[in-house]
Amino acid sequence: MTFIMVEMEIQMVIMPLDISRKLFGKRMKNPLILASGVLGVAKAGLESVAENGAGAVTTKSLSLEPRRGHESPVIIETECGLLNAVGYSNPGIEGVISEFTGWKRDEPLIVSIVGKDEKEFAQLAARLEQNKKTLNCTAIELALSCPHTPGYGVMAGQADPKAAEKITRAVRSETRLPIIAKLSPSVPGEVEAAKLAERAGASAINMGNSLGPGMRIDINRGRPVLGFRMGGMSGPAIRPIAVRCVYDIYDAVNIPVIGTGGVNTGQDAIEMMMAGASFAGVGSAVYFRGPGAFRKIEGEMRAWMKERGYKRLDDLVGVAHE
Repeated sequence: MTFIMVEMEIQMVIMPLDISRKLFGKRMKNPLILASGVLGVAKAGLESVAENGAGAVTTKSLSLEPRRGHESPVIIETECGLLNAVGYSNPGIEGVISEFTGWKRDEPLIVSIVGKDEKEFAQLAARLEQNKKTLNCTAIELALSCPHTPGYGVMAGQADPKAAEKITRAVRSETRLPIIAKLSPSVPGEVEAAKLAERAGASAINMGNSLGPGMRIDINRGRPVLGFRMGGMSGPAIRPIAVRCVYDIYDAVNIPVIGTGGVNTGQDAIEMMMAGASFAGVGSAVYFRGPGAFRKIEGEMRAWMKERGYKRLDDLVGVAHE
């Protein structure tokens, strides 16, 4: 008995700290995923983020046809985060397929799509299914939750549970790729939306998106600062809301949850995982901490886990529920 106990203690000492994850069968060096919208129009930009430590990357949300987006300015810094109203500017599905064909990095590539209704989402999914081998994409993300673009997301009622279910089912009918439903903390019913999206074929839930819409006014001009007047709030201010949403959804579904919203430090990522997230989406941290944000967050996660004796991320996921 003594020998066995000593052997177990030795194994615990030499067992390395492992924060790698698997996303739909593909290995990630860490659980950190570049959130959609921060970068992602050009392949070189996503390659740079991957080289700087991201475990997986997500393209900017793309539509059937090219979109110019909202007028500038589209993003401003506030005291507690960022306010943005980009308006889904993108080169359209064909432009993105052309740009990202031949993704050769090991980091999983998630392609985010946005449509005006379930038919457009289905069309986009069909084109990605046709090109999935040349694109080498790992999953499709359904952008259902933008709070500041007329005709899309929250402003089109797509974050509503029934709408989320309808869109997810339409996309599932066109592709065998894993589907990530990106939900909104701005709309009540996110738990029901997650459950219905899972029932319709979603493989994971991304909780969530920017919160809002909100507004800042230039008091010297007496006008809203953003070109679209209002925009979505991201950054540290929304993290407590995102954490609560993740916590509630974790108990309601049997598929992985990505916790997105205000993850700027390793401690923030760990908080998301304790709430129930298997992965952490990172967006505004790239603005506040630079391209090396992912390496910094990973280093902070490792230091925190080492100090407290954690060896695996699975020991953290959902621990707040126990």
